[in-house]
Amino acid sequence: MLMASSIIITDIQLNALCGVTESERSQTQPILVDLTLRCPNEAAFQSDQLYDTVDYAAITQCIRDLGEGQKYSLLEKLTEDLCQALFQHFPLTHVKIWVRKVRAPMKDFSGSVGIRLIRSRQDILQAHHGHPSPFLMTQLPRLPRGKALDVATGRGRHAHFLATRGFSIHGIDRNREALKFIDTQAQEGDGLPITTEYIDLETDDLHPPDLGTKAYDVILVFFYLYRPLFPQLIKALKPGGVVVYETFLLENHLHRQHPRRKEFCLEPNELLTLFRDFQILHYDEGDHRGPSPADRSFTARILARKQ
Repeated sequence: MLMASSIIITDIQLNALCGVTESERSQTQPILVDLTLRCPNEAAFQSDQLYDTVDYAAITQCIRDLGEGQKYSLLEKLTEDLCQALFQHFPLTHVKIWVRKVRAPMKDFSGSVGIRLIRSRQDILQAHHGHPSPFLMTQLPRLPRGKALDVATGRGRHAHFLATRGFSIHGIDRNREALKFIDTQAQEGDGLPITTEYIDLETDDLHPPDLGTKAYDVILVFFYLYRPLFPQLIKALKPGGVVVYETFLLENHLHRQHPRRKEFCLEPNELLTLFRDFQILHYDEGDHRGPSPADRSFTARILARKQ
């Protein structure tokens, strides 16, 4: 088995318009770019064919076309744009890039100044989708591998997170635009195992949509509450499968005025009642942080296994 390999391209020279001041942006200056790239090129070591790797000349030209094609105030923005362009145009999995000015207009300074970035395709896709719930990330090792249903998937932040970790995901939502976004991003992310389906879950309180019978190993529900759906969720989960559920407590409505309607919030211990026939692997209520430290909500969180 071949070890992971890297493609290294050094000293790509740009004649770029980059600088904080207008005078610096009015004339080109030399900027050097170094790249360390990874891509699925294992077959090229045996085939000796260009189509099994990436074209170094094409990558170099891509860097030059973008770097010399527009003005930049900051090296940071130039470096980020170069990185994004590489992922957009080539089947790369990882990029390490160093962009530096070799003649920086600084008094009594003869060195270089630059920016280094390290990015993965997964980082780029995750930024598009949004970061997953800390609760899901914490409970990931306890989830049985297999097929997962993501209810009210939105733009697929949790679907994408699990798909990149070996799960097959089916996301349902009533937002067609969000589902289209997921489908497009899944195709661009090396064919991630994500399928989507348009379903309006709330058309009939007495007859909610059928989600299948013993069809899923994992069911995810985050920040969505429609109580008539719970029997269908339970029916759709395989014996031994787990449900991961987190949503707002009534306390969040009272203290933070969100959601605006209190019926979209859980009463204390309500999740325990709704999953009373399950084995409770984790349960807590409290003021929990979201994907960012400033994002906090009073939520109830449960991880429960169907008996």
